Amino acid sequence: MLFDDTYKTIEKPAEGLFIDKGSKFLAFAYPMNSEAELKPILTALRAEHTKANHFCYAYRLSPDRNVFRVNDDGEPSGTAGRPILNTLLSADVTNILIVVVRYFGGTLLGVPGLINAYKSAAAEALSAAEISEKTINDRYELRFGYLMMNDVMRLIKEEQLNIITQQFDNDCSIVFEVRKAQLNKVLQRIEKQEGINVKYLPQ
Repeated sequence: MLFDDTYKTIEKPAEGLFIDKGSKFLAFAYPMNSEAELKPILTALRAEHTKANHFCYAYRLSPDRNVFRVNDDGEPSGTAGRPILNTLLSADVTNILIVVVRYFGGTLLGVPGLINAYKSAAAEALSAAEISEKTINDRYELRFGYLMMNDVMRLIKEEQLNIITQQFDNDCSIVFEVRKAQLNKVLQRIEKQEGINVKYLPQ
């Protein structure tokens, strides 16, 4: 296979903790599908940890893992967000946000100390999380006449396609998801049948 059609992520939030010289680093890992989810999570954490000094984070999005962002939130540049992101990179996970909330303990940790603390806290949260593997799917819509129903349903069953919505009338439509790895095979089968209209739906 030319490309990988699976990715690893987490199903539900997880937490980790790292303490160094009195400073506490609380790490929170969240499943995340879009950048819009960031702000409400940060707002909630800030409301919960009013006495914390820093809220540093990194996230990685999309199955091809190419969307990411880091934030040091006032820590020296490169000592917080980047080490958190490196934890996500080394675990090869995506669609995850990790926020590390720091309570300053009175002793400066220095750049190597900070990098280690943020990395360790993030790693603790990830190791507490349940990591699952998901497939990368494309979405298509089929439109066909009622008489084609049996043929279409047989194909969907044989290829184990995941139906998202279906509507049966004189004109029928089905929206389904297909794993990228089996996409060409499925499309070839659909194209062999006359009277079925197929359309790609961007997600």
